[in-house]
Amino acid sequence: MSRKKLVSTVLAIVMTVFFTGVCFAGTLSEIVKRGELRVAVQSGAAPYAFFDKTGKHTGSMVEFAEEMAKRMGVKLKILDFDWDGLIPALLSGKADILAADMTPTLKRALKITFADPWTYVQPCIFTKTGASYKVLKDVNKPSVTVGVLLGSTGETIAKKYLPKAKIKSYKGGGRMIVQALIAGHVDAGVNDDLAVLTVLPDFPPNSIRLLDKRLGKGKDPLAFAVRQESVNLWQWINLYFKTARADGTYDANIKYWLESTEWKKDH
Repeated sequence: MSRKKLVSTVLAIVMTVFFTGVCFAGTLSEIVKRGELRVAVQSGAAPYAFFDKTGKHTGSMVEFAEEMAKRMGVKLKILDFDWDGLIPALLSGKADILAADMTPTLKRALKITFADPWTYVQPCIFTKTGASYKVLKDVNKPSVTVGVLLGSTGETIAKKYLPKAKIKSYKGGGRMIVQALIAGHVDAGVNDDLAVLTVLPDFPPNSIRLLDKRLGKGKDPLAFAVRQESVNLWQWINLYFKTARADGTYDANIKYWLESTEWKKDH
């Protein structure tokens, strides 16, 4: 290789690394520069993200987002989307972070980058208390209609473990599946156990029961997500959760929002 060609090659490599680094740092730097962190949520998913009695965004993930913005020294802007609009909102640049009860999957990771899981949930099947279904095979029949959330992990799991049943997808939060079940539009539902248990107090007592809590293989992780080029923001989110766990912020959030129903009295 000639000296001139070697110099050109080295310069090309240096420039590639430089511009790649600028791109990676872009999102985090832009957030600080604009003075605003934009976070996409789905507000029909208590206790993760929802509107309280005064119409204000609140919930476990909203509280984490508020803390992130505070520690960045910027304002927080919550953007509300339907489930199927969350990833497009992130990819389009409308949002910097996707904060929803979303499970990292290989398919989703082809488009976006997930931070480390911040909590874990257990997929389950639920039915009306008086229904005759006892085990998984009772639900896996052509005569049974199962409600799921469109584009959710629950939808994927239902199609895998209940291939004979009719799958009916709904747009919105987990409350919609329970409402559909109570109204008789579906015979059963599939969602994560926390999402189901959280909304049950809003319906007639003992009207819903969990049929098979151990659906699928173990628990599913939930994680925040960023665009694939936002490497520094991804690293910052992981560092935030490590810091929050160390200073007690994380435990306080989980205890209040996910391990109790005290928040219902306040919101």
